[in-house]
Amino acid sequence: MFELDVRSRKPIYEQLIERMKEMIMMGVLQPDEQLPSVRHLSGQLTVNPNTIQKAYRELEREGYIYSLQGKGSFVAKSEHRPDDKRREELKTELRKLFAEAVYLGFKDSDIAVLYTSVKNEIHIEGQE
Repeated sequence: MFELDVRSRKPIYEQLIERMKEMIMMGVLQPDEQLPSVRHLSGQLTVNPNTIQKAYRELEREGYIYSLQGKGSFVAKSEHRPDDKRREELKTELRKLFAEAVYLGFKDSDIAVLYTSVKNEIHIEGQE
């Protein structure tokens, strides 16, 4: 499915969360698609099942996935991710990045082109 860097300073569960978010945003994992079971993914990645479970719990808390008792975990539809707290955190991060971009001489058009490029890459329809 994907690789994790065991030599990284970033914890394995955080790497797993990032990779899964990327795969969801890039459309590799589709809405309502079933994710590998904790046991299967832990065996595939040779990672402790508790680490996988922790990542799944966090992804569910953030609204990227949902679980059905006895059936497993599934990718959530994007319209079911109303995480206002995360949106506000992201706005704060973007403000800092935009301030640095302006300081480094980026023009409005540079930022617009970059935004459009990212938006086209992830194919999120209906969000502007």
